[in-house]
Amino acid sequence: MSLSESTEFPEFPAGFFFGAATASYQIEGAYDEDGRGPSIWDTFCRRPGRVADGATGDVACDHYHRYREDIALLRELGVDSYRFSVAWPRVQPAGSGPANAAGLDFYDRLVDELLASGISPAATLYHWDLPQALEERGGWRVRETAERFAEYAGVVAARLGDRVDRWITLNEPFCSAFVGYAAGAHAPGAREGRGALAAAHHLLVGHGLAVHALRAAGAREVGITLNPDRLLPATDSPADLAAVRRVGTLHNDVWFEPLFAGRYPEHEAETWGELLPSGDGSYRLDGDLDLIGAPLDFVGINYYRPITVADAPYRDADPATRTAVDVRAEETWRDDVRHTTMGWPVVPHTFTDLLLDLAERYPALPPLLITENGSAEADTVDADGRVRDVERIDYLRSHLDALAAALRAGVDVRGYYVWSLLDNFEWARGYGQRFGIVRVDYDTQVRTPKDSYRWYQRLIAAHRARTTPGEDPR
Repeated sequence: MSLSESTEFPEFPAGFFFGAATASYQIEGAYDEDGRGPSIWDTFCRRPGRVADGATGDVACDHYHRYREDIALLRELGVDSYRFSVAWPRVQPAGSGPANAAGLDFYDRLVDELLASGISPAATLYHWDLPQALEERGGWRVRETAERFAEYAGVVAARLGDRVDRWITLNEPFCSAFVGYAAGAHAPGAREGRGALAAAHHLLVGHGLAVHALRAAGAREVGITLNPDRLLPATDSPADLAAVRRVGTLHNDVWFEPLFAGRYPEHEAETWGELLPSGDGSYRLDGDLDLIGAPLDFVGINYYRPITVADAPYRDADPATRTAVDVRAEETWRDDVRHTTMGWPVVPHTFTDLLLDLAERYPALPPLLITENGSAEADTVDADGRVRDVERIDYLRSHLDALAAALRAGVDVRGYYVWSLLDNFEWARGYGQRFGIVRVDYDTQVRTPKDSYRWYQRLIAAHRARTTPGEDPR
């Protein structure tokens, strides 16, 4: 029996749920329809050389028009929940002011279709598509954007809160702040030091304000999605171990410490030095930590691969021009294992290690959801029309094994969303990377479930039969 036909699956406890995830700019298309305003990604994609092959999300998977077809795929897959994101510029084209009725209507229809299919909606409010108008007023560098984000959260919750049980404020603020405002590899494409650190703080402030807005609107489950990294020292030398500490501050502690320990990172001065004005940050106000640390019902974890870290000199010796990701460290991938087409190493046990470490470091951590996990692979369509993506199935099986091991060790994880339902626009990589368990032909928009879709479908069915015989837990 081939791996794709296997009937042996990792086992999870009763009540554990399975889902699939997507993001608005990556799949919706319809970038200028029904009153939607431009986002920073619309702008970024139009800058020469920023996105592979000059790709844009203008059409993407045309989900805006094909959402019923995509929900039918979710229904056939048998998922308990679907994690989607709301496009802020579709709801508030300029990032503030009255809601765009047509934009909210789309998400209204999407949620109703999900519920009619027995699928629980999980809405992410921010998956990186900031309205361009707000970026022109400073973007996440300024506190106003955090305040506008809370207003937007209240608008969406007022419309959908009676039917959406699970709300995620931000997706991977690390990417928004540091990949977008420091590395320049994502929208808005800035390469800054203090500006990126201010963006990181204001994203957390926006989260805290949005939590209050969602609670006021009656939201039942509220959380945030983070992408903590498992960091491996290149050697056991003191220099490399210190580099891991600095990179850990950049990738992990800047989020987890304010959210779940009520403090700013212990090693931030060592990590950023002169980039922290007056030793902390002039953008920090009294009461911000209380605001950021508002109680949550869950925290989402996105995980794909570990990073190997070695000590290195500054890339830019001048603090006036140094970026916030220049922390005297080199980040690389280990080369003794298989890599996905993203170049990421496949090391499943690091998933277990990360979850155990988080549970140990943060005793007050709320229950976890795995809100993204998956792999980009070199999919091919065989002569019979089938996509035999054995590598992706192996990745999913091994990482679900690793997740099950974390649960057996006592980590409180309640559910898992595969990334992604569909092949889609992979940000600066354009359309060259395919993460979907459903193949999308971007010329015809034809959807073809891959072997990984069928494998995941059988896993879900086996879990349901084992834990709730004769019942549908949805």
